[in-house]
Amino acid sequence: MTQHSQPNAPTPFVDTANFAARDENVRCLSYGVLRKLAGLPQDLFTDYWRDVLGPLCARLPGISYYVQQHFSPDHWANLWPVPNGVRRMDVVLDGAAEIGFADIDGLKRYADASPVLFGDVFHLFEHIVAYNLPRGSHTLVDREPDGIPNGPDRLYRLHLHLNGGSGEGFRLWLSAWARHLASAPAVRKLRLHLPEPYDNAHPSPPSPHGDHRVSDERKDIGVIEIGFASALTAREFCESETFRATTEDQRRYLHSVGAFLVTGVYTYVRDGVITTAGLRGSRTAELIARIGAVNQMRDEVTRRFVQDPLR
Repeated sequence: MTQHSQPNAPTPFVDTANFAARDENVRCLSYGVLRKLAGLPQDLFTDYWRDVLGPLCARLPGISYYVQQHFSPDHWANLWPVPNGVRRMDVVLDGAAEIGFADIDGLKRYADASPVLFGDVFHLFEHIVAYNLPRGSHTLVDREPDGIPNGPDRLYRLHLHLNGGSGEGFRLWLSAWARHLASAPAVRKLRLHLPEPYDNAHPSPPSPHGDHRVSDERKDIGVIEIGFASALTAREFCESETFRATTEDQRRYLHSVGAFLVTGVYTYVRDGVITTAGLRGSRTAELIARIGAVNQMRDEVTRRFVQDPLR
């Protein structure tokens, strides 16, 4: 059986439901960021990552959660207000991928099988880095009913890469700040990643292709995924007293900030179950959802896309 996404629907203006608990089964996580090869057309990169590499990765053993989030290559101005005295992070990224595991055994099984993906690093990525979160991440609020989105992002969603210069108290403050932001009614999604500091001496992933090094300001970071109903709602929030009251603390704890706008979210595995996007490809899954082809979700169809070792 597979899971499948529901067709895109307008986001309700008022929704008090919180689906954050559905992420608690992801015990350990890899948060990867990447930049496409220079000169590779954007549409070719996006389509290949989404429809070729995505389903291949989804089939590897041990994975309980796999989501791609594609970033806008054009829109980077005025995404998030940065206080005076805090730098804008000097990095260009084209997307992020979360690969999660129910336990350390799942992670080990995936790591053993992952070299099959390294050939696609050569085809796609100029730069790829995976941050390790052995205790997983924290979803503080999630008001989106669909837990397996596949298509253009329904939210105005940002990934904020936050560098505290490894300063004392940075991580405690960042956790408290994230909870403060998540408490605002305007925030529909907030997920906090606090990965282990990245070690350039032990690159991850251990692919022979691509650049796996990070600058000093990217070694010890926190990441906030934050989503709003619209760009207007996001701007109103950033001008609110709820946000402005934290400006001085931001100056105290933050050295630099990178903000990346999400254009599409594609879910390939959820709760250890491969989705239609993982089984058939993301665009195929999107077409099935748009036309309402429930027949494509039935066992007699989906089993034809799964190799039977006895045949």
